[in-house]
Amino acid sequence: MTTVESKVVSIKRLDEDVYKVLSNFKNFTPYAEKAKLENWQADEDWCRFDVQGIRDAGLQIIEKEPFKTIKFGGNDKIPFEFNVWIQLKQVEPYDTRMKITLKANLNMMMKMLVGSKLQAGVDGLADQIAAAFIGQV
Repeated sequence: MTTVESKVVSIKRLDEDVYKVLSNFKNFTPYAEKAKLENWQADEDWCRFDVQGIRDAGLQIIEKEPFKTIKFGGNDKIPFEFNVWIQLKQVEPYDTRMKITLKANLNMMMKMLVGSKLQAGVDGLADQIAAAFIGQV
């Protein structure tokens, strides 16, 4: 199992506000459209979309702890098993720290294709989420 942890980013919001946005896939709709995900569908705990030749790829929220963690997993259309955890910690009012952890079961070929890009991808995702909360995305 490959594990990648993002850098810790600061979000100038209450942990409750960050959690409420990130724990509901319906809130991702504007960003899914910007990312050009085709056939985007979302409910509170799941989403489905087409991306890079994968039809009906999907994510689901499989565990939540209010204001602290959200755990996501992929559906059976994604060619490898993975989980993503978003961890939140409010260090002061309007200063919530966030870290993203990715655990993926990658075969040797997938490791060679994407392994070196995972750290940059997870760090970039953390930066984009933080920026979205200040209206930069």
